[in-house]
Amino acid sequence: MNKKFRPSKMAAARRKTGLGRCMVGVSLLAAAMQAHPADAVKPEQQFEGGTNSYDNWLELSTGGLITQGNSSQAVQRERLNTGPFGGIEDFHYQTEVAKKTTFTIDGRAIADNDDYKFGLKLEKEDLGYIRFYFENFRTWEAGDGGLSPVDRLSYQFPNNALGVDRGQVSLEAGYNKEGKPKVTFKYRHSYRNGQESTTVWGPIHDSAANLYRVYPNVYDIDEASDSFQLDVQHHIKKTQVGLGMSFEFGKLNDAHELSFFPGEPVQQNVTDRQETTYDMFNVHASTETWFKEKYFLSTGFSFANLDNTFTGSRIYGDDFDVVYSSSYPANYFGYYDLNGTAHKHEYVMNVNFMALPTRDFTITPSLRVQKEDWNANSSETVTGIGAGSNLGAFNNDSGEDSIDVRERLEARYTGITNWVYTATADWTEGQGNLNENGGITQVTGAPDGGNPINFRTDDSSLFQKYALNARWYPIRQATLDLGGYYKMNRYDYKFSQDISPSPGTGYPAFLTYQGFDTWDGNVRLTLRPLNRVTLVSRYEYQDSTITTEPDPASGLTEIDSSHMYSHIFGQNATWTPLNWLCLQAGFNYVVSTTETPASSITQSILNSQNNYWTVNFNSTFVLDEKTDLNIGYYYYRAADSQNGLLVGVPLGADTEEHSVTATLSRRITKNLRWNLRYAFTHYEDMASLGNYNFDAHVIFSSLQYRF
Repeated sequence: MNKKFRPSKMAAARRKTGLGRCMVGVSLLAAAMQAHPADAVKPEQQFEGGTNSYDNWLELSTGGLITQGNSSQAVQRERLNTGPFGGIEDFHYQTEVAKKTTFTIDGRAIADNDDYKFGLKLEKEDLGYIRFYFENFRTWEAGDGGLSPVDRLSYQFPNNALGVDRGQVSLEAGYNKEGKPKVTFKYRHSYRNGQESTTVWGPIHDSAANLYRVYPNVYDIDEASDSFQLDVQHHIKKTQVGLGMSFEFGKLNDAHELSFFPGEPVQQNVTDRQETTYDMFNVHASTETWFKEKYFLSTGFSFANLDNTFTGSRIYGDDFDVVYSSSYPANYFGYYDLNGTAHKHEYVMNVNFMALPTRDFTITPSLRVQKEDWNANSSETVTGIGAGSNLGAFNNDSGEDSIDVRERLEARYTGITNWVYTATADWTEGQGNLNENGGITQVTGAPDGGNPINFRTDDSSLFQKYALNARWYPIRQATLDLGGYYKMNRYDYKFSQDISPSPGTGYPAFLTYQGFDTWDGNVRLTLRPLNRVTLVSRYEYQDSTITTEPDPASGLTEIDSSHMYSHIFGQNATWTPLNWLCLQAGFNYVVSTTETPASSITQSILNSQNNYWTVNFNSTFVLDEKTDLNIGYYYYRAADSQNGLLVGVPLGADTEEHSVTATLSRRITKNLRWNLRYAFTHYEDMASLGNYNFDAHVIFSSLQYRF
């Protein structure tokens, strides 16, 4: 069954320590057991239960997360809820119910982690199948954010970590009889609901400087969609033809819940709610054809029509989700009775051709054309600052047409002994125009009865990327990889109409050009100096520049608005000194800086540092022919905190983390396997004045029975 939606237990710890990458121990186990031929198993059989092949299994698990300090941060990083959990880790059963007909059941149910899945499948060979699937899982977020360094206050929610449930229910059927058209039909209901942190934060007053700081807020999510999809594939001579259509409809009812100036006499709660219903229809077609086994052509076309209806409001009050009251003194602009519609058409066509003119040379050109046109209109009642400041009804409409053409060329050459060359080139040209009329705020002196915006923007874009990579095998024990690329993005804006209070000096007409340039180079050396030693060294350098040109009416000139450069160093080593022992270690160091002209003018905006380094160690011990022990360690350090806390937004992380894991695996019998895992994480966040610090202990055990 598909597990991509479900983070497995101890996933974070495994990634940090490299747990599972040093699986040489499995092969070593087989070697160690050669002294007992009667019990010896192949490496792949070690995890399948022995010399017999078992198609079915039941795995039970239990465990728990114990935290000290900021439990919400621990829950988010460990991807587990606090307290005990347990249940069916994995279940699979399949049996032949008739000739060439297989019935399959898959399942999972972990209590207190809201982690469930269930699947049924009936398949008849050379005829078709029918499948039912259900899945639900939860992700957590700490909900912490915002810091007043003068008052030494870190704002966080008093309750447990925020959680969002995601899931789907689907029914799928397929017909795949040999020589006949293959038909697939699928219905899927998807949902997402709960709460997560939002990057939209409310302000607070700093007691010393009376500056605005930030306070964490909640994003309430309630979304559901239903989709129907039908696809048909069939071979016509040498061409495989595919035709399909899909229809999807859904409803999104989401809201930002923001608190302004919490704990102060002027505290206000704001509910910014957006509700959208939509339906989308899509038809698509594709072809794949081989010519003389040296030339391959594929084509595709897709058309989509999207219709939206939306409502919304931004209301201030003493609580969330209150009815608008004109007597309530709002601190900022708001609105209610927002109603609107939007329509979009999208056309996509692509052509890919692969040629193998010689045994050593492959060239693949491709073309993709995408055209979009959309329009939207809305109306709302706008509220101003203070009590009784209703600014009245506003109307807005907008629309855009755009077309993008992408060409890509890829080549591969292996004609030189011990060398492999690959080169790619990408070009994308785009043109479009955007019309905007109306607005949602009153601007003094604005024309057209207070509607502050009436723009027409003609834009053009150019993207290019060129990459070259080479792999060299100078000797059997060494591999050298060299590569790099250059990428450029260009955006030009021409405002053929600009009716606003200050033409050319305000958004969106302020910018007439932006350019992004990136240079990247990397090298990797893999050495095997000894039979049981592998060394991998890596270095990468990246340099990026953003260039901005404002409208001449602003009185400003073109400037490099941002410059970022990074150095990345990496070293990994794997050593198998003994038949029963495998060791692996790694080190990574990153130096990254983003510079802006503003940092030379004011200390409220500093150059951003993103420097950090990591160390990881992993070891696998084969204790005997039935037992493995894996021990791992991970260390992370970032010391980028900047002295800009008193006058501006603090940038840069200042964190330290230690993680240790241990896993014991025991093959009790040929079809019974037991695992015991322990993980410990110590996390310190100096940038939050220690408010996000935590210790986390994870204990996990599973028992798998194969039959």
